[in-house]
Amino acid sequence: MSAIRVKICGVRTVGDIRAVASAGAAYAGLNFFPKSPRYVTPEAARALALAAPEGLCKVALTVDADDATLDAIVEAVPLDMLQLHGQETPARVAEIRARYGLPVMKALGVADEGDLAGLLEMSLAADQILIDARPPKGATLPGGNGVSFDWRLVGQRRWLKPWMLAGGLTPANVAEAIRLTNARQVDVSSGVESAPGVKDPAKIAAFARAALGPAGGDPAIPVLRPVRR
Repeated sequence: MSAIRVKICGVRTVGDIRAVASAGAAYAGLNFFPKSPRYVTPEAARALALAAPEGLCKVALTVDADDATLDAIVEAVPLDMLQLHGQETPARVAEIRARYGLPVMKALGVADEGDLAGLLEMSLAADQILIDARPPKGATLPGGNGVSFDWRLVGQRRWLKPWMLAGGLTPANVAEAIRLTNARQVDVSSGVESAPGVKDPAKIAAFARAALGPAGGDPAIPVLRPVRR
């Protein structure tokens, strides 16, 4: 069984970056959705990205962003990957990949088996897919809501591209989530916070320990590509 890669999303301070790197995570997520308590400006994100150690994949999370918004982010921040967390279509995913020359991870929300239908089509367009819990009714955020879904829905599924599990993960449940889904990559945001948007270094370390186990990260899963600066 291969080892696991961890993504800590919604980092906002240099201290967060250091905690993520020290924990052995493979990805650090920068949130550019203004409604989120984890939002960072492109200028602030640039400083965080420049503070990241070599090899830590810097991921920009956006929600239905237009080209002008994406242009501003990509021009300001040295990134390794774009994460699309809105209602982007496969055609829009392909357009963004071509425009920016960066790998794209597309998030899709799951609550029941019917939500799985779009995953195969999306995996044809994106470099990776992120399987998240569908936001609860009335939620204002597309992710980071601290809710999960029935992990057994994806336990025996296979897609064409690498995929990542998200939604309600915590240091206490991530090992079980990995066992039930056979996920090789996991993503957490609110599950390692002491308050909305405030990362807790101890929780980050505990999450990584629970997910990674003794084997550490898996070099077989491609993460980085040449960075456009």
